[in-house]
Amino acid sequence: MKRTIIHIDEEKCNGCGACAAACHEGAIGMVDGKARLLRDDYCDGLGNCLPVCPTGAITFEEREAAAYDEAAVQAHKASAAAPQPTGGCPGSRMRQFDRQAEAPAAAAPVQAETSQLRQWPVQIKLVPLRAPYFDGARLLVAADCAAYAYASFHRDFIRGKITLVGCPKLDGVDYSEKLTEILKQNDIRSVTVVRMEVPCCGGLELAVKNALQACGKMIPWQVVTLSVEGRILD
Repeated sequence: MKRTIIHIDEEKCNGCGACAAACHEGAIGMVDGKARLLRDDYCDGLGNCLPVCPTGAITFEEREAAAYDEAAVQAHKASAAAPQPTGGCPGSRMRQFDRQAEAPAAAAPVQAETSQLRQWPVQIKLVPLRAPYFDGARLLVAADCAAYAYASFHRDFIRGKITLVGCPKLDGVDYSEKLTEILKQNDIRSVTVVRMEVPCCGGLELAVKNALQACGKMIPWQVVTLSVEGRILD
């Protein structure tokens, strides 16, 4: 059938991921650092992605395309929001660390830096929707490059928080729905977003904003932006 559907100009796309985060149907994903329409039948043609594109890479076109499939979209969304299995891959097995219990004895040599990570896994794609460590947590949602750019990342950002990391450009998914469910289903006290100055990190910040708006709770939050040289910009 012929219908109105979005078109993405990959030459204009800067890989920020904002459109993928804004597409609630999951029709847009990030492939090789560029936004791409993954499935015609996921695109409803309403264009929620158009206003968020900073480069004007998204437009409407009328062409032969599969009809919008609401049932397929809902099934896809349910699959994306489903809890990750706790069995199978050891890397996704939930763990919680007691950092106070790990404090060195007085006679032991003191390390310059000690890990402040309090839970595992940390990847947004792998964390469960509910976990004991989320109860009363101060949540840190960080770009996975941030810990490499900022030397004292554990001390200044991870300490005292539950940490989630991701990269919308590399993962090619919209984190909004999963983050919304985490905020809805757990007692989160605050959210801190640590992103890099590069445009693709805008997708991470947008996903958190969308989740905060959709969760139905008033949760205090802040955004910290890091330069690629490792300086705090704001």
